[in-house]
Amino acid sequence: MAAELTAHELIEKHRPTLDQALEAIRTRAYWSPHPEHPKAYGENGSLDAAAGKAAFDALLGNRLDLADQPGIDDWVGEEVSPYGIALGVTYPHADIDVLLPAMKAGQRAWREAGAELRAVVCLEILKRISDRTHQFAHAVMHTSGQAFMMAFQAGGPHAQDRGLEAVAYAYAEQLRTPETAEWSKPQGKRDPLALTKTFTPVPRGIGLVIGCNTFPTWNGYPGLFASLATGNAVLVKPHPRAVLPLALTVRIARDVLAESGFDPNLVALVAERPGEGIAKTLATRPEIRIIDYTGSTAFGDWLEANARQAQVYTEKAGVNTVIVHSTADYKGMLSNLAFSLSLYSGQMCTTPQNLLIPRDGITTDQGPKTFDEVTADLARAVDGLLGDDARANALLGAIVNPDVKARLEAASGLGEVALASREINNPEFPDAVVRTPVLVKLDGAKPDDEAAYMSECFGPVSFAVAVDTVTDAVELLRRTVREKGAMTVGAYTTDAEVEQAVEEVCLEEAAQLSLNLTGGVYVNQTAAFSDFHGSGGNPAANAALTDSAFVANRFRVVEVRREA
Repeated sequence: MAAELTAHELIEKHRPTLDQALEAIRTRAYWSPHPEHPKAYGENGSLDAAAGKAAFDALLGNRLDLADQPGIDDWVGEEVSPYGIALGVTYPHADIDVLLPAMKAGQRAWREAGAELRAVVCLEILKRISDRTHQFAHAVMHTSGQAFMMAFQAGGPHAQDRGLEAVAYAYAEQLRTPETAEWSKPQGKRDPLALTKTFTPVPRGIGLVIGCNTFPTWNGYPGLFASLATGNAVLVKPHPRAVLPLALTVRIARDVLAESGFDPNLVALVAERPGEGIAKTLATRPEIRIIDYTGSTAFGDWLEANARQAQVYTEKAGVNTVIVHSTADYKGMLSNLAFSLSLYSGQMCTTPQNLLIPRDGITTDQGPKTFDEVTADLARAVDGLLGDDARANALLGAIVNPDVKARLEAASGLGEVALASREINNPEFPDAVVRTPVLVKLDGAKPDDEAAYMSECFGPVSFAVAVDTVTDAVELLRRTVREKGAMTVGAYTTDAEVEQAVEEVCLEEAAQLSLNLTGGVYVNQTAAFSDFHGSGGNPAANAALTDSAFVANRFRVVEVRREA
């Protein structure tokens, strides 16, 4: 196929955005090239709301064609939206013995393209994804259960930001070593030793992205674009319940690669039959040299132990903790926590689970508050936030799978219920399972209670844990992060010594900390180019999105020396 996009055109079009991304990761200041508001789309080739919805509807009940992908031996797909709609989309099932060799065929030309051209090709892929943000929003909504606005933002511009961030880090790391060097070593009266040296970033091989159900694009794009920008081919294995957003991504990537003169098989999709469990088979194939995974601790641990031929990046489970010691804005604290516990029905790896509260209560700008008063006031704050069903549906979305629903229903038997979960009807999607959060009171000193709060309970379940003193809270935080891991830690305190103690624990145990959030920033949200998602330094994840360590080991530098 003749190239339709020249290197010059791509560089001229996308180099300014790449430069801005490089500056953003250097300063950590706010920046995003992808608009968050739905009304920003509809011009310059992007789909508006109606066109995006129509494009999504056109996919339903049809094959998502990747007919030029090698090794197709079947068509598979059984996605059912958490909102109750059978999507009916089918995807190519691959014979991996045919597909993997085909993916390797284009890697030499992709390597030789160089870091800059690879980066701008990636940016062209992201631009085309951005133009279809409305379509992607519906695809993410109906595979993850996120409410539409969250699916639009987290599944669209925020995911695209994370992909661009990975490209920027990958580009910067590849340029850390110069392409050539003239080396001369003095030899006294003799002529100096002189060598000409070249340094080439070379890819590891094929990267495997194992997608998750809850955030298929947000969690999938960093690894996909980090591997692609560093010269690797990428095989995308979506979660069986959330294939569509990543399949659309693969289709766009293949189109851009072909139009840019590269082998489209540098990016490919592998969908699986029900119960096939192809991830384990793929993960140990010798061709797979990089793995990006988001999901359960059990499978993440298996990958780290068994995929020995690959560089494995995992984001697994953790027990996120908030210490509540004191606050100068009691109402703001309650409001902030209520939103954090409710957003997407707590189905985020960053949602707080354990609220550690001194048994004797806390000090606030509204006077002292006992443990029972704090939990009761927080329950009322959640009730107030979710009291209107329309607003509740917009915040909660739908329960993504039966396991989350089962954990929610079992939680009320673990202790005294401070806030009971209730069912909410969604008039637009009557088959959606929508539930408000449950808050359970537990005693931090009881072994039976510890078994509950020291295990991750993914979903809209949180525990108010009574501790004797704030010192006990800090030590319980330390033990939780060390043993179970945490993607996020929060703390509320007006005491400088307590703040310092919490910060020291987070520094020692490598956990990301948010202090005294009372406004419109929440502990379970992170901003690309500024916030690190995870640290890679505790059991919740062995990598952070996105930093130099996340990209640097996806390639190695090979040196060639010649006599000058």
